Amino acid sequence: MSFDPNASPFNALPRVVILLALALALPELLFWASKFGLGNGATAGNDSLRIYAIQEYGFFPDAVAWMWTNQNLRPDYLIRFVTYPFVHISFTQTLFAVVFVLALGKMVGEVFSGMTVALVFLGSSIFGAFAYILVLSDPRPLMGGFPGAYGLIGAYTFILWVGYGAAGANQFQAFRLIGFLLGIQLLFGLVFGGHNDWVAEVAGFVCGFMLSVVVSPGGFTRLLRQVRRD
Repeated sequence: MSFDPNASPFNALPRVVILLALALALPELLFWASKFGLGNGATAGNDSLRIYAIQEYGFFPDAVAWMWTNQNLRPDYLIRFVTYPFVHISFTQTLFAVVFVLALGKMVGEVFSGMTVALVFLGSSIFGAFAYILVLSDPRPLMGGFPGAYGLIGAYTFILWVGYGAAGANQFQAFRLIGFLLGIQLLFGLVFGGHNDWVAEVAGFVCGFMLSVVVSPGGFTRLLRQVRRD
């Protein structure tokens, strides 16, 4: 096996995964540049740029309630369904979201097309936001790329589920990753206090799995064949 020291470490990553990771990371770099005095004007030296981005691009349930009550679809409110994944509340949240997208996006991108990876991420983010407002009555904004990242986990779970089925193995093994993550999340919630974002994340996982049934190569036909065989 040969090793090329000049080879780019990004060659193995689908282009759309790199773009998604950059879209998640770049706003955080701007927030840090502003916070540590590298910006100009009122945002220099503080975290006001992040606060402004949350206010303008975060997903606020009250905004959806306003549209429902007034029967008025405001574009500046609707756009938040697709902008909130790219605004994070902290550097740590951004870091974990980027790592998840890079890792899961690579594995899903080895099977699905780049357009499908992007569709799963954005579709799961949107579905997660809907679940957040339908299941909860929490006025706190929803932010960050985790619902979309969990959608990629759902897509990867579907890939494993089909693979285990084709090999005649126990298909429930495909759900070990999401089970492990939810277990860790429950543990952290018990120790450090929980938050309601998990509703959007679980919904993102479900959406990613179900979308994969439709958009994967031969997905729906393969699913029907697997169900009939079982």
